[in-house]
Amino acid sequence: MYYQKNNSPKKLRNITRQNIVITPPDRVLTIVVVFLVVLGLMSVFSASVPKCVNAGLNPLHYTLIQLSGIVLGYFGLKILCNFDYKKLINLTNGFAIFVICLLVMVLVTGDVINGAQRWISVGPLSLQPSEFAKPAVVMLLAKVFSRDTELMDTSKWSSFLLIIIMVLLIFKQPNLSMVILLFATSVAMYLAAGGSTKLIGGGFAAFFALGGIGSILQPYQLQRIKIWLNPDMDPLGAGYNIIQSMVGFASGGLWGCGFGASKQKLAWLPEAHTDFIFAVVGEELGFLGCLFLIGLFWTILQRGFSIASRCPDMYGKLLAVGLTFSICFQAFLNMSVASSMLPATGVPLPFISYGGSSVMITLGMIGILLNISRKKVETIRVRQDV
Repeated sequence: MYYQKNNSPKKLRNITRQNIVITPPDRVLTIVVVFLVVLGLMSVFSASVPKCVNAGLNPLHYTLIQLSGIVLGYFGLKILCNFDYKKLINLTNGFAIFVICLLVMVLVTGDVINGAQRWISVGPLSLQPSEFAKPAVVMLLAKVFSRDTELMDTSKWSSFLLIIIMVLLIFKQPNLSMVILLFATSVAMYLAAGGSTKLIGGGFAAFFALGGIGSILQPYQLQRIKIWLNPDMDPLGAGYNIIQSMVGFASGGLWGCGFGASKQKLAWLPEAHTDFIFAVVGEELGFLGCLFLIGLFWTILQRGFSIASRCPDMYGKLLAVGLTFSICFQAFLNMSVASSMLPATGVPLPFISYGGSSVMITLGMIGILLNISRKKVETIRVRQDV
């Protein structure tokens, strides 16, 4: 007896599989950061030389300190770029406690500059611990919101308590601009994790309805808002910085007066190498130079959110969103203040303003972002017989 073989065509089924692929760090983000670091070092040199000469210091005094921060930040970037970001979860609470200890030291033994106690002297260098709070808050929130966005979960209260302690210590310095930055970053991460927009909207409405702004601001901070609305009411006092900053932008025009040729930095623009360095960039490189700088930060924002969208796990997604938002929102605050779009604050322009702590921490944050960019999900479709 013979049996006829079944020669009917076989059916095929598509099976989708996801693999985690390790790739090189994001090249575009790396290039943009190199541009910002070089431009920042040049800007600090240009803006600080007159101040150094007037103070009888080495003309390269501030430039060398900035360079030391860049070198330390580069080593931090390299380490964090190759250190698995998932292992940061176990280090989060310890790092936050370390930051709190530094902030307590500021209030006990910190240096007072321009009425604010924000720095710790470390030999010839100065350390600003509030800068360390930025990655600490991002790491804490990424850890708790990677599970869910339930705020009443008692297991999250220890992390929230650490954040509240950091914010209160920074507010005590006082450093309201850093508090605003940390709060905005927290809201952005909560919403990115799928948090309730109604809760955030209701919280803002209640805050303003109860006069929250007036209750937390000091008299001098309320004065800044009045001066921002009308700088000419005190042109030689509180409104002086804003007026001179706008003169710098106007003098730069479209093309600028050329690198190193700013006149405002010579005697008229205070804090030209820190808070108002964007005005010096505008005067020397013009509108096109400012547009180029804004474009670099916009690219960081785009690449950072793109890295977050490709990350295979929620913790990495939130970490990328928080780090990216913190850097770019700080840049927005500084540039808005220098161009009189917002009242005066004390946050530096990332990579560009003078500040060893700022550039060191920012490069470390970029290192974590580059680490996250190395892992992405690759979807593979396999056809299998059935």
